[in-house]
Amino acid sequence: MLESSRSPAAVQEVTAAFEQNVIAEVAAGDESHVEDALTAAHAAFRNKTEWLPLHERLAILGRIAEKMTSEAEDLAYTAALEGGKPLQDSKVEVTRAIHGIHLCIDAMRGDAGDVIPIATTPTTSGRLAFTQKEPIGVVAAVSAFNHPLNLIVHQVAPAIATGCPVIVKPADDTPLSCLNFVKIVRDAGLPSGWCQALIAKDIATAEKFVADPRVGFFSFIGSAKVGWMLRSKLAPGVRCALEHGGAAPVVLIGDYDQELALGSILKGGFYHAGQVCVSVQRVFAPRETSRTFATSLAERAGQLVVGDPTDPDTQVGPLIRPGEVKRVDEWVHDAVSAGAELLTGGMKISDQCYAPTVLLDPPTDARVSTAEIFGPVVCVYSYDDVDVAVAQANSLSSAFQAAVFTRDIDQAMSLYKKLDASAVMINDHTAFRDDVMPFAGLRESGLGVGGIPHTIEDMQINKMMVIRSQEL
Repeated sequence: MLESSRSPAAVQEVTAAFEQNVIAEVAAGDESHVEDALTAAHAAFRNKTEWLPLHERLAILGRIAEKMTSEAEDLAYTAALEGGKPLQDSKVEVTRAIHGIHLCIDAMRGDAGDVIPIATTPTTSGRLAFTQKEPIGVVAAVSAFNHPLNLIVHQVAPAIATGCPVIVKPADDTPLSCLNFVKIVRDAGLPSGWCQALIAKDIATAEKFVADPRVGFFSFIGSAKVGWMLRSKLAPGVRCALEHGGAAPVVLIGDYDQELALGSILKGGFYHAGQVCVSVQRVFAPRETSRTFATSLAERAGQLVVGDPTDPDTQVGPLIRPGEVKRVDEWVHDAVSAGAELLTGGMKISDQCYAPTVLLDPPTDARVSTAEIFGPVVCVYSYDDVDVAVAQANSLSSAFQAAVFTRDIDQAMSLYKKLDASAVMINDHTAFRDDVMPFAGLRESGLGVGGIPHTIEDMQINKMMVIRSQEL
């Protein structure tokens, strides 16, 4: 969906993640299309007399939610087809995305400024100060493939709510969900200059889009390598939020509920074939129970239904590209060669799918132990001293969400304090998330805080007025 009247710079084929057949063709733009999009968005922002009032923005968001609800089945099927997340989970994603629209409405209804407590000294008396919210400017959003609808909602809906013109670039592999959402936004009545989708024909085009000084806020969801690189290209004064990934740790300690942990970690580790930025990747278990736990996890992982994501019975779908299947297989076999015990999986099912895999005691310097796998692989490590396990959990350059399974509240509080993470789940997996929660990667895992209300805060400024009057 190019807003420009120019002819497309290229035509990009979109392939199904599982079958790898072409399912659509979309128009891609070059630097001239970027210029047209930014010109339209910046003009909308600079013309303050034409800003959409809050009640209109809320009404538009309400209509967006209604349209998404009526089209939920089609949205879920498209997300599953292009991105590979099983249909049963894609339906949950659509429900979450609709909930995200309502979160925007709720947040804006209670989002007012503040009265500033001045006039507390003789030199400041006779004055009243207060703030109101204003949009920060044009939002440039670059999104990821793994939640092709909900991530777009997280970046675009807050911009609509706050009155920021937004240009969103979806992942190359999954543009259809984004284009569907932008169409819904238009059908709900938002003028075209306030929300545009950009399919970039190459990296240079994307960089020009991000680096333009007319951008007021940059929102990025994707790999750390790309995110930090793009941040370095930002014009002076541009604020940003980066959401990357990590190798999420889980610590099992004491008399933990093994059945609860097994079910939770099975879901948190193999959901969307492990292609989630906070997937369970590293599980630290007491040595006396580690083999029993890992073997039971492997048995359950081996029973998961792997295959076509559009099949309602599928529990684990494909990886986003065949090259990722090859990479995951290399990492697993490198770990096994270095001493890890393969309990299940460890093989390609096809060029698109990898068997859910459980490794016991990989070396601490193996790639499966030190880098984000982004595949259906869970590693279990035996420990004798929980402090050593925590030190290993904290040893990476990334840190995001972590989890602890225990029946002991004091152990839970102790590990909550010791683990390097922005969020620690107690008796739940690391990938748990409600879209109202703060969602923040630490260190190389990101910058700023995600989550609908927090993104809304990022996309606004607090503009102050000071009134001087002898009557105050």
